[in-house]
Amino acid sequence: MGKKIVIPHITRIEGHGKVSIHLNDAGEVTSTQFHVTQVRGFEKFVEGRPYYEMPSITARICGICPISHLLASVKACDAIMAVRIPKTAEMLRELLHCAQIVQSHALSFFHLSSPDLLLGMDSDPRKRNIVGILEKHPDLARDGIALRKFGQLAIERMAGERVHPSWTVPGGVNAPLTSDSRDAILSEINIAKSIIRRAIKLFVSIIDRFEAEIESFGNEPTMYAGLVSASGDLRLYDGILRFRDPAAGGTIADVEDPLDYANYIGEGVLPHSYLKAPYFKPRGFPEGNYRVGPLARLNVAERCGTPEADEELAEYRQRLGRDVQSSFFYHYARLIEAMYGVERMEQLLNHPKILDTHVRARADVNALEGAGIAEAPRGVLIHHYKVNESGAMTWANLIIATGHNNLAMNRAVDQVAKRFVKGERIEEGMLNRVQAVVRAFDPCLSCSTHALGQTPLVIELYGPDGEALDRVSTDCD
Repeated sequence: MGKKIVIPHITRIEGHGKVSIHLNDAGEVTSTQFHVTQVRGFEKFVEGRPYYEMPSITARICGICPISHLLASVKACDAIMAVRIPKTAEMLRELLHCAQIVQSHALSFFHLSSPDLLLGMDSDPRKRNIVGILEKHPDLARDGIALRKFGQLAIERMAGERVHPSWTVPGGVNAPLTSDSRDAILSEINIAKSIIRRAIKLFVSIIDRFEAEIESFGNEPTMYAGLVSASGDLRLYDGILRFRDPAAGGTIADVEDPLDYANYIGEGVLPHSYLKAPYFKPRGFPEGNYRVGPLARLNVAERCGTPEADEELAEYRQRLGRDVQSSFFYHYARLIEAMYGVERMEQLLNHPKILDTHVRARADVNALEGAGIAEAPRGVLIHHYKVNESGAMTWANLIIATGHNNLAMNRAVDQVAKRFVKGERIEEGMLNRVQAVVRAFDPCLSCSTHALGQTPLVIELYGPDGEALDRVSTDCD
């Protein structure tokens, strides 16, 4: 009758998820399921709220990447106001976003994934964490803490708060940058660059240890999506949403108007998960599988657009090719993007107009619909709002960065399990690799929302001894 292995809690990720692995009588993996077990109702309970409250409300979706939600939200609000924000405000938003990218990538690489990479996939799980890194690689642990602190302090110096700041508002930002804040951030730029250089050098030095993982960590052809400039440079705050398919020869679609996203992105539902499953609509579901995030962004872009990041990108492509396929290399791409983020911060901080005091445009409702797109650390983030004449929200759709990768993560989990899990003898390292491929994507599952009413919401009650006491399901089964 076969067996089922359940990993009830994927560790070292943001949010809650589990994996089911199904085996046949011979102990071979036949299928897997990656479950996102939490559900967020932001799309529904924002209805009736004034549109200008949306940034502060939706930022509460996540404590790791609130800046991304703030920016996608204010861009949707800008569209409803039909305003062109001041140039300095645009630069300040991008500056804030780069700081968030850096701190989030530092958290992912140093705190969440480095234990697998440096201590080993099969190492003692009691030590395979940031505490074990502190014991075995104290300099690396200190670097990770320092780089994340650099990004968080930069956010605080600009916006007044590290998490959920109210500085970013519809029409721009609510206060200019001070010269003291600019100088304080600039004074730490070179330290941040040095940390990232060391991390890249370290990662390159250990690649050869992970040949089997590279071959099976989501190593299959997909499309890729990310923001780029008109000339193909990497963009994080604003740009053209480009879909690239290496198998089809390159770019297959460019989305310039954010509202046009719905012509290219459909939203599927998986019966075992509360995370939506977006797909490239022209190819249908689930054939329209694509990836987002650092690996995808580097595949989509022609170049980064800053000197040192472009040097690292050239070496990355020399080693791995123009279009990098294995999701194991999300780690590598994440570090290159961190370098880009620091360099771009330096460019913006040195811009002659960065201290200008005109940083906000004001208007009322001039359009009844607006969409905003930004690159969250984990990929493309879309906020789409509709309002009535008085500016009250009538409808919202949020396509979260992690959601775009849902189909790819499910396939990656399946590929890893079939490569490493052998039913005759289950070892902890096998199951850790299944979790490690999820960590490579750096999912933010707390951000996940779901299409209402298509997958049943299930609530289960257990007693202190683990006995199931009650179960309620919206599909009445």
